[in-house]
Amino acid sequence: MKLGTPLSPTAIKVMLLGSGELGKEVVIELQRLGVETIAVDRYADAPAQQVAHRAHVIDMTDAKALRALVEREKPHLVVPEIEAIATDALLRIEEDGLATVIPTARAAHITMNRERIRRLAAEELGLPTSPYAFCSSLDELQAATAKIGFPCFVKPVMSSSGKGQSRLKSADDVAKGWDKALTAGRVKEARVIVEGEIRFDFEITQLTVRAVAGTQFCEPIGHVQVDGDYVESWQPQAMTPAALEKARDIAGSITAALGGHGIFGVELFVKGGEVWFSEVSPRPHDTGLVTLVSQYQSEFALHARAILGLPVSAALASPGASAVIYGGVDAKGIAFDGVADALDVPDSELRLFGKPESYVKRRMGVALARGRSTDEARARAKLAAGKVRPG
Repeated sequence: MKLGTPLSPTAIKVMLLGSGELGKEVVIELQRLGVETIAVDRYADAPAQQVAHRAHVIDMTDAKALRALVEREKPHLVVPEIEAIATDALLRIEEDGLATVIPTARAAHITMNRERIRRLAAEELGLPTSPYAFCSSLDELQAATAKIGFPCFVKPVMSSSGKGQSRLKSADDVAKGWDKALTAGRVKEARVIVEGEIRFDFEITQLTVRAVAGTQFCEPIGHVQVDGDYVESWQPQAMTPAALEKARDIAGSITAALGGHGIFGVELFVKGGEVWFSEVSPRPHDTGLVTLVSQYQSEFALHARAILGLPVSAALASPGASAVIYGGVDAKGIAFDGVADALDVPDSELRLFGKPESYVKRRMGVALARGRSTDEARARAKLAAGKVRPG
């Protein structure tokens, strides 16, 4: 693929579907390579829209609107950044030769639905997972939880970032978990997954980049989640050689099955030398924000390079960490105090995402830090994040 000049007939055009903070970093990396960028989201002035060449606001779950925009803009590549997209339309867009979907339209279609990806991982590829069942009614859920046992988790088959997820401690929690899952899914479908709880030591994100020259693995990323949302991450996560080998075998298998080029965030549970598959995102992962300081090429640079057919390197530069900065208030156009104090923390950086509207628990920025060890980097990142005061 020749790289041309933006806003000219030689331009390579890339359309992002979803324009949050992860997409913003991808746009910046693409623009460094002279790519013309188009950022699409459901609301105006989303982070990536602020740095792209053009922006559009549409309902990305509207198949007709999505196809019409692709026909109008004629991008070479369509890059989903979120899951709430009419993936059936992406399949037809790719089949009709209108654009190449990253990593593939099939991958986007499978991974946006927990049932499709779990059946691929567990039933087709034979990867180790927690015990699970799919349910379309409260009666089915009650029967499944009784069989799997408590504690367990119930989630909508179509949701993200912990939305609609519940941890069920006993049979008394099942009806409440069913109701929560139904009200929080991306589509109004009475379909949930119930998963048995694995008593793991820790979770990791195994970033895996598929490029023209082959597959590379980043050092594993450890992270802390609260209610399904990441609040802290660090790289590298210490683990046994046996567990690391299994993690990369699992990540290699699932990403090969999905195909295409780009970065994948493979989420795994680890206990000693054992590893279980949890989920996979065929795009940059929020826990991977740490790679902005820990790797020579961040996950965003890796994604941009891989989808353009360019060489990549997943090498680690330094132990690093990230800590989330929440909005803390429900307001539009907030300001941030304490930025200078945060940046006074040794080897720290900030990313303030520029989201036009804040919510109490909305991620509005992230503090990043390097250190001689992950412990030092984590302490610095948390210290820097705590000095930033949104309001």
